[in-house]
Amino acid sequence: MFETFKTEWLQQPGKNFMAGLVVALALIPEAIAFSIIAGVDPMVGLYAAFIIATVTAIAGGRPAMISGATGAVALVVTPLVRDHGLEYLLAATILMGLIQFILGVLKIGRLMKFIPRSVMIGFVNALGIMIFMSQLEHIFGISIHTYIYVIVTLLMVYIIPLFKRIRIPAPLIAIVVLTAIYMVFGSDVRTVGDLGNIQQKLPHFLIPDVPYNLETLRIIFPYALSMAIVGLVESLLTAKIVDDYTDTYSNKNKESRGQGIANIITGLFGGMGGCAMIGQSGINVRSGANSRLSTLTAGVMLMFMIMVLGDIVVKIPMPILAGIMVMVSVGTVDWGSFKYIKNAPKTDAVVMLLTVIIVLFTHNLAIGVVVGVVFSALFFAAKISQVDVQQHQQGDHVQLAINGQIFFVSIDSLMGQIDLNQHHKTITIDLSRAHLWDDSAVDAIDNLVNKLKHKQNHVTVVGLNAQSHKIIKELSQLNHNHFKV
Repeated sequence: MFETFKTEWLQQPGKNFMAGLVVALALIPEAIAFSIIAGVDPMVGLYAAFIIATVTAIAGGRPAMISGATGAVALVVTPLVRDHGLEYLLAATILMGLIQFILGVLKIGRLMKFIPRSVMIGFVNALGIMIFMSQLEHIFGISIHTYIYVIVTLLMVYIIPLFKRIRIPAPLIAIVVLTAIYMVFGSDVRTVGDLGNIQQKLPHFLIPDVPYNLETLRIIFPYALSMAIVGLVESLLTAKIVDDYTDTYSNKNKESRGQGIANIITGLFGGMGGCAMIGQSGINVRSGANSRLSTLTAGVMLMFMIMVLGDIVVKIPMPILAGIMVMVSVGTVDWGSFKYIKNAPKTDAVVMLLTVIIVLFTHNLAIGVVVGVVFSALFFAAKISQVDVQQHQQGDHVQLAINGQIFFVSIDSLMGQIDLNQHHKTITIDLSRAHLWDDSAVDAIDNLVNKLKHKQNHVTVVGLNAQSHKIIKELSQLNHNHFKV
């Protein structure tokens, strides 16, 4: 127990604290922006960022991953806020958390193994593109000074890590130095304060002021379910990405439960729903974070800066934070994808590109992933549905050797290769190199035997493996004398 605590909380505390501090600064404009997307006060997003980051640091399954208010969830709830108001959003957020917690208890994390690598690559690339596109409004069409700040930020974030003796994360140096320059000399740039009004007060416990009846449930349940699914898909995929980046393993079911607990609490303290954040998680791990301390620091320091340093935080120039996020987007994109498209099987390349296109078109990561998984499954089913039938005949004895996977997709391929116009023969159907997967496969074998018997043939099925024999025994309508294992 102590070794786990030591590994998850106490390793390299200085590096994790500094990384969390950088993330806290990056969380502020994102939380405000997502509040604006959802149509609520900026403090609703800031409270969510503080609570979700803090709670998942303790209850989540992925050390060093950052969670908070996100654009994916904000886009889902925009119609709910517009039509019914903030109180219904808070009620939906609590229900969202409850659904996520239940899914975590049901071990929803095991479904991660069904997401192919092509979908993962598409997900990562779409995230990188979305992060970059979200920063364009903070960079272009504002002023020359904005371009200068962005360029200098990019140079600092790129060059500073080349000096190995500098232990302070480059993004933090860029924020402190360039903000100080802005405060001394001034510039024609937008600041964090231009995004919305930041109030220096802590969140307080509240119960959503909505009627507790079936009509309210009818209104909030579709949104809560969508938020829960979107949040879990993004959280679990982000956890997998951080796993790969840090060469460690995380408990996806615990992460699901932790996300649920965090969203229940944030809804009870006036915050909107959220999930894992790929951009901020990228900043965190690239700044050297590897423990839960970094995530806890990000949440606590976010609230500290709002409460104590709010007057300074609002003066941070937006082009600095935009420049940092651009570097994160560059690091997020899998640049080996161009080689992957060229060398991978065409179906995998199509799935990867389709995932990217769907995510960018809908701005919904969950839809992109689901579409990618569905098409990947369809391509896989089509690939393994090719059945080969070899016919060998000696006199009146015919052997049909079937090779392949027999299931609902491959039935037509199977039946199309067999000559059913044979009469008065002894026919052996050899399934030693085949496997029966479902009731459609059993029904196909039944039909095949019946059609051949109808032509006065003597038919025997041989070579069934143990699993195929079991499903035949349970579902076949034929006399079992026709089958030999």
